Amino acid sequence: MNGGNQTRISEIQLLGFHNIHNLKNVLFFLFLSIYIGTLIGNLLIISIVTIDRCLHTPMYFFISLLSSFELLSSTNIVPKMLSVIIREGDTISFTACMTQFYIFSASTNSECFLLTVMSYDRYLAICNPLRYISIMDLRLQLNLAFWPWLIGFLITLIITVLVYKLQFCGPNVIDHFFCDLSPILDLSCSDTSMVKVQAVLFSVPVIVLPFIFIVVTYILISFAIIKISTGIGRKKAFSTCSSHLVLVCTYYGTLISVYLFPLKDNSKNVSKVVSLLYIIVAPLLNPIIYSLRNHDIIAALHKYFSIPKVRNKSKPSRL
Repeated sequence: MNGGNQTRISEIQLLGFHNIHNLKNVLFFLFLSIYIGTLIGNLLIISIVTIDRCLHTPMYFFISLLSSFELLSSTNIVPKMLSVIIREGDTISFTACMTQFYIFSASTNSECFLLTVMSYDRYLAICNPLRYISIMDLRLQLNLAFWPWLIGFLITLIITVLVYKLQFCGPNVIDHFFCDLSPILDLSCSDTSMVKVQAVLFSVPVIVLPFIFIVVTYILISFAIIKISTGIGRKKAFSTCSSHLVLVCTYYGTLISVYLFPLKDNSKNVSKVVSLLYIIVAPLLNPIIYSLRNHDIIAALHKYFSIPKVRNKSKPSRL
């Protein structure tokens, strides 16, 4: 390997979902519709949580922060992906490709930490309800919001710098719909073993440890829910956790299958489909499961959009 970041290729060809001539229009409008729904849904959650004082609680604060991650991740990839689909392949500059990779990886890493924070928040609310407000004060909330961003972006910066120092002499074709780490490394004419080792090492604190933490917290939460004496109390506690658990299973399940147990080269199309789950589906799941299944957010939507509301004697959950 010669020293320096001597990048010889100036642009990269993204193949996307090639050989789908008859389906490209269908996929384009399907993914465009999902993307528009993702934008509207997540912006709606951020707006409602911001303006409604009843939603100024730690749980909804973290939900709105999750929505901001989803907006960043989707907007970083989906517009270019739509261009790749409709043109049956498209080019992207090397600098733009590296930028897309950095933003995607940083937001993904940060979201892993944020989902861990949200599980800790639910653990405190259900397993230690009497001290929940005193523990989860504003200072702790801000710290738990700030550190996922910082750690996620710093870890990704290290990997991105290592990748940028590699030589890229050609070819310049990526058989994917966005610039992910593995396809980028395949283009390098340098020794990429160090970058791959670093990526695997970083996956432990980013994916494995947070996932284990979430599993343990939900085991403890399950025991606490079982001990609740009333059926209504158990139902309310389960409702506040089930939405988060669905998102965690979808998000971590796809990340683990793609990055910790990658598919062979002859299964690249399967890998693309799996990637769509956390790039397209997960960002849309967030506003769906946290709005359609959440009485507090539904009540806020009724109030601010002047929709007639059915009276409900039960008080909104302040967990």
